[in-house]
Amino acid sequence: MNKKASGGSPNDGPPLVAGGGYNTPLPPGKGSGRKITRRQFLTRGAATMFGAALLGGGYVWQGEPNWLDITRLDIPLKNLPSAFAGTRLVHFSDVHLGFNKDAHDLARLVKHIEAAEPDIICFTGDIVDSYAEDLKESVALLAELHAPLGKYAIFGNHDYKNTELLAQLLQSAGFTLLRNQSYLIKQGGAVMAVAGLEDMLHGRPDPEAALKGIPEGTCTVLMMHEPDYADTAENYPFDLQLSGHSHGGQIRLPFVGAAYTPYGAVKYISGLYHTENKAMPVYVNRGFGETYMPFRLLCRPELTVITLRRV
Repeated sequence: MNKKASGGSPNDGPPLVAGGGYNTPLPPGKGSGRKITRRQFLTRGAATMFGAALLGGGYVWQGEPNWLDITRLDIPLKNLPSAFAGTRLVHFSDVHLGFNKDAHDLARLVKHIEAAEPDIICFTGDIVDSYAEDLKESVALLAELHAPLGKYAIFGNHDYKNTELLAQLLQSAGFTLLRNQSYLIKQGGAVMAVAGLEDMLHGRPDPEAALKGIPEGTCTVLMMHEPDYADTAENYPFDLQLSGHSHGGQIRLPFVGAAYTPYGAVKYISGLYHTENKAMPVYVNRGFGETYMPFRLLCRPELTVITLRRV
């Protein structure tokens, strides 16, 4: 059984290789229509009551959603070339522009990303909550971000209403959008790869397409929105999976944890895990924004600063 490893401290080239995107609808019954158990019903009820009690003071609405947690950790990768040892990878996810977050909020996040002095920036989906147009005002802000080894992004399940426009906006901000694709990074005569998959709920992830063109034995970081896909991804030559989607639950209760997490983030919810068979590391970012309800409780928004190490 997987056990979560320790987190961090609470502080505020070459061309794309083969792939292709999909916009297939969610199969009937997948990710929706699940029956709520009695425990889930009671837990959600308790979460609502607890949240309502704190709402009078504004903490769950105006407090915690604006209190960024910067998590710093080292992750050792056995295939990492020595030329990439010490590489600083900054991971953020689930901004959900258009719902409780706007360009003003994103400007704060950008300052923290810049302060981390990233070598690589990885964004793991849900840049908007519903509409691609909500990203327009923030393109210039994201364009200010600099990372010498590249800025990479994937789509999340909320990003599929106008993928053509959203792709244009992300690319205008200087991000390499990976849709069942990969990018080879060269440094000091060595190579590593960043791969990105289509969303599991509204796309069609194709690991084989994403790996096409990556030399055998290359250290490969996978970006996949839904963390539970890691149990499939570990069957392929990926060395690390970065995900979001869960928001850490948004509402967490003492002695209970996350009151609810969405389909695709039931097993891996927040922080660092290792898969059962291959022990592939999986990092789940709690996200910057919120969705469905503008609250957070015991689950601060997160920016992750990962230093890659050799085993």
